[in-house]
Amino acid sequence: MRLFWDRGYDGTSFDDLTAAMGISASSFYNAFGSKEALYQEAIEAYIKLVGTWFFTILNAQTDTRSTFAHLLTTAATEFTRNDLPTGCMIAAAATQCAPTQARLRDLLATQRIQAETALATRLHQGIEAGDLPPDTAIKALATFYSALLRGMAVQARDGVPRQRLQEIARIGMQAWPVPA
Repeated sequence: MRLFWDRGYDGTSFDDLTAAMGISASSFYNAFGSKEALYQEAIEAYIKLVGTWFFTILNAQTDTRSTFAHLLTTAATEFTRNDLPTGCMIAAAATQCAPTQARLRDLLATQRIQAETALATRLHQGIEAGDLPPDTAIKALATFYSALLRGMAVQARDGVPRQRLQEIARIGMQAWPVPA
């Protein structure tokens, strides 16, 4: 997972994978079948790792604004951890790839859509709880915060420090809808 996260699918060679796992080519194929199959397993492992903080925050029993503020500030921290590759393994992965890798592109696009849907679901709960105006454009707001999170992940990959990402998170919360 770390190799794919750090180097991407194309940037991770078969030799890199077998060396990192300390196994032979035949053992690799017996265990995983293909590089693509291993990549899919790595994505699933990443979702379990990241999904923990992402969904824990979204499901917290706090008002919606606090939930989103916490989500953004936690993303700034998670995207810049010292013990993991920076950014997000899914945010910009496989957006441009060869036609033969369309399955990977579609898999990652689906993951991004699912995360955005989770944001929209939480926003809808905010309307039901009365802490968001009833006329809030849920889909647009979810897309905005999804794009902001992905942008922060790319910035982290580019070496932007945590403090700047936290500033971006604070600015992003200025877009929060206020009751009329």
